[in-house]
Amino acid sequence: MDIKYTAYYNSPIGTLEIIANETHIIGLDFVDCNFKDLRNDLKNENFIINSCIVQLDEYFKKQRTTFELPLAPEGTDFQKTVWKALTKVDFGCIKTYKDIAISIDNPKAVRAVGGANNKNPIPLIIPCHRIIGSSGKLVGYSGGLWRKEWLLNHENIKFKK
Repeated sequence: MDIKYTAYYNSPIGTLEIIANETHIIGLDFVDCNFKDLRNDLKNENFIINSCIVQLDEYFKKQRTTFELPLAPEGTDFQKTVWKALTKVDFGCIKTYKDIAISIDNPKAVRAVGGANNKNPIPLIIPCHRIIGSSGKLVGYSGGLWRKEWLLNHENIKFKK
């Protein structure tokens, strides 16, 4: 049985729960509670969680534009294909759901791409916040549209309101 490790990180947009196994990040989620910020007490967590916390710190301080973490999101083959495509959307850039559907050679799967985006178990690190509607407006984000807007502003991305 895989051992799972959990830590909480207090970010500018709320507390993040980080979930890892021995070798990979397997989940990241926004939680509604405040937890002790573990950046100063890492000795009880694994290396992957330590690396994630350091990289999140750097991202929020605008010292990092890409995450370099081993990821193992659980989902269907289609979802994993979409999530892999999302990791190719660079910091400071946005794409539409249609752009992602085209990039995975399935241009008619726009709605399915939206569904996979919504099920992303590692938001922020797998940057689903960089995906917008074809109108150029913000649509859907599991952490709430206000967080999506904050993240896009953090990355200096222009979008329609």
